[in-house]
Amino acid sequence: MNTEGKRSLLGFDYGTERIGIAVGQEVTRTATPVTTLNTIKGAPDWDKISQLIDQWQPDVFIVGLPLNMDGTESDMCKKARRFGNQLNGRYNLEVIWVDERLSSAEAEQIKSEQGIQRQTDELAAQVILQAWLNSNG
Repeated sequence: MNTEGKRSLLGFDYGTERIGIAVGQEVTRTATPVTTLNTIKGAPDWDKISQLIDQWQPDVFIVGLPLNMDGTESDMCKKARRFGNQLNGRYNLEVIWVDERLSSAEAEQIKSEQGIQRQTDELAAQVILQAWLNSNG
């Protein structure tokens, strides 16, 4: 495992229909969108997630928490926590939680302004991961 400051990170924008995924590196302090996975009957596609983990070899997971605008936890927030806890249990890697309020709106703005042809979910995962990198440098 890499030492802190040089870790590889996988960021997740969890949803019940789609999960956006981004990869980042502490050494470069950058996040890049990777893919959006569709869920299977509302459940994460663990086989595809395992393939991404094998490919990117992360040291830690960053999972967005969709808090309400007043900072309280929504039902979706509880589902995202469950997903993060499952990531931790399956892969034995640390999960760091990040407030993701307005990340999808920011991802839509990036798509519009830059003409990016990517799914909003993976861009939202990039936004979440980049926010963590920016605040932990």
